[in-house]
Amino acid sequence: MNIYDISKKAGVSTATISRVLNGSPSVSEATRNKVLKVIEDSDYTPNAFARSLGLDTMKTIGIMCTDSADLFHANAINYLERELRKCGYDSLLCCTGYELRDKKNYMKLLLSKRVDAVIVIGSNFLEAVDKNNDYIKSAARQIPLIIINGYINTPDIYGILCDEMQAVRQATALLLQQEKRNILFLHANKSLSSMNKLKGFQKAYEDCGLTLQGDLIQQCPLDITAAKNHLHSLKIKGITFQAVISAEDILAIGALKYARDEGILVPEELSVIGYNNSLLAESCEPELTSIDNHVESLCITAVSSLMRVLNKENVPAVITLSSELIIRKTTIE
Repeated sequence: MNIYDISKKAGVSTATISRVLNGSPSVSEATRNKVLKVIEDSDYTPNAFARSLGLDTMKTIGIMCTDSADLFHANAINYLERELRKCGYDSLLCCTGYELRDKKNYMKLLLSKRVDAVIVIGSNFLEAVDKNNDYIKSAARQIPLIIINGYINTPDIYGILCDEMQAVRQATALLLQQEKRNILFLHANKSLSSMNKLKGFQKAYEDCGLTLQGDLIQQCPLDITAAKNHLHSLKIKGITFQAVISAEDILAIGALKYARDEGILVPEELSVIGYNNSLLAESCEPELTSIDNHVESLCITAVSSLMRVLNKENVPAVITLSSELIIRKTTIE
């Protein structure tokens, strides 16, 4: 069943069918009801692409993330799709992985689907070599593009950020005030997000006039067991620490497992702070102190800003939201 079949059964032109589907007020109520009755009886689903030719919109937003299994990304996808539905938009999700070639191909795919805009989740899409970001800049010349937790200074790219540097700076300062001088910073990669958190960690030491030992900055795979084993290896090397601040909750859980294996009391002998305030933070024992980057607020702001952009309103290129340290049982109050 297609629009021509509907036209024949209803006894009206295809142009009239199109006007009914598009909600045009130029169709009489009787004709509208007759066409809608035929459509309902025929179980006809209008082709979105065909409708877009008349509406100049697909009412669809592309969403790109590197890994939907990542807790931050999973939450962001959920909130973005919820907010887009409220605004009458569908979404197309692309989980690209981390390879630049795949990111480019998925962006091309979304553009070929004539999406109205693209929302990119996470700073993993921002490459250290600027020319590798050209595919994002090129896409922004065709449709609006929102980056959550990142920004590229290019027209029609909008960044919705959490002040990660300040968040980690404040968390580190809290531990330093508690006389925790040897604090380990544990991160999984050199993404913009991780590097911003690291800068906050380093800045807190500078604020206190303290020297930060280089071996207290450690990188390991984003995996609970890998983090636990990495801390075991540091102990064997003689690297000591009184606290751990991790760039992700997953790494912090690895630190807690390390402490349990070694018989180290948390928080009396080892304080641990995670990042993201994910479900993991309340699912472990003791419950994890974690920095809440308010992912829901980030996503609500992203969709709200995008709707204003699509309505041709003025929107700030960058919006920065604050975070919150949620104190639980892995730090001393």
